[in-house]
Amino acid sequence: MFVLQRSSKPQFFRYSFPTIGNLTNLQLLLLQDNNISGHIPFELGKLLKLRTLDLSNNNFSGQIPDTLSHLKGLQYLRLNNNSLSGAIPPSLANMPQLTFLDLSFNNLSGPVPGLLAKTFNIVGNSLICAAGTKQDCSRSRPMPMYLSSNSLQNSQLSCRHKSHRIALAFGSSIACICILILGFGLLLWWRQRNNKQIFFDVNKQHREEVCLGNLKRFHIKELQVATNNFSSGNLVGKGGFGNVYKGYLQDGTIVAVKRLKDGNAIGGEIQFQIDMKMISLTVHRNLLRLYGFCVTATERLLVYFYMSNGSVATRLKGNDNEANDGYMLLVC
Repeated sequence: MFVLQRSSKPQFFRYSFPTIGNLTNLQLLLLQDNNISGHIPFELGKLLKLRTLDLSNNNFSGQIPDTLSHLKGLQYLRLNNNSLSGAIPPSLANMPQLTFLDLSFNNLSGPVPGLLAKTFNIVGNSLICAAGTKQDCSRSRPMPMYLSSNSLQNSQLSCRHKSHRIALAFGSSIACICILILGFGLLLWWRQRNNKQIFFDVNKQHREEVCLGNLKRFHIKELQVATNNFSSGNLVGKGGFGNVYKGYLQDGTIVAVKRLKDGNAIGGEIQFQIDMKMISLTVHRNLLRLYGFCVTATERLLVYFYMSNGSVATRLKGNDNEANDGYMLLVC
């Protein structure tokens, strides 16, 4: 909203606004109590967005410009307490939006047109409202709130407060959305991070038993002792993802330990998980049962019950002289 407001300290100066017609977005023009002299500029008729015009309590002279009737949106017009002369323009009667008109205490003359304003006042014009005349010089209906400079400032302050509240609400909404997005992102990151981890906690190696069927969790040192520190003499087979060693547990149980070549490699990790999930849940008389496992930061090992039935090559070729006496089926 564009406003041209009077100075806080009235001064006497001769009125001249040669470019006021260029302020086409002006809606409020308040220049009361400024001792302005001269004629009311006809360029005011170009301010088509003007809603309020107050030039009261100045020293304007001459006639009321007929161009004011071009302001079809004008609602509030005060020209009182000046030195205006001549007749009231009949075109002022063709302003349907005009609700308040004050032309009092001037030197106006001539007939008064049929003004449509709900409230108007032309008293104090001796050539119109002389004593004893029957001329209707005023019509008083509920007066609109006077748009003084203080009320304008209050209106502007209220607009600022409203804008501040809107900005605050908008900022709070944006902040809440950002917090929700951040929380959702952290949740996704946490879930993805957990999904990448193996389903065993390698830092809790002191727990010897886990709840995965009847599988036993072995300590790495226990398997090192059982396989003579994974000696090549205990090697009974090689697979795509690791070697298989024959081992002896402390209780005398003979086992086959499958050791992945690279426990941290992607392929080895996937292979280990597949073996753990699939073999532990598969029970068949022709399949070797998984006995347990071992997980460290760098090692992934599967422990099977050892069965010395010869190698696959022995069964396929029928060679009973195969040197290897204990090759485990379906492990490598």
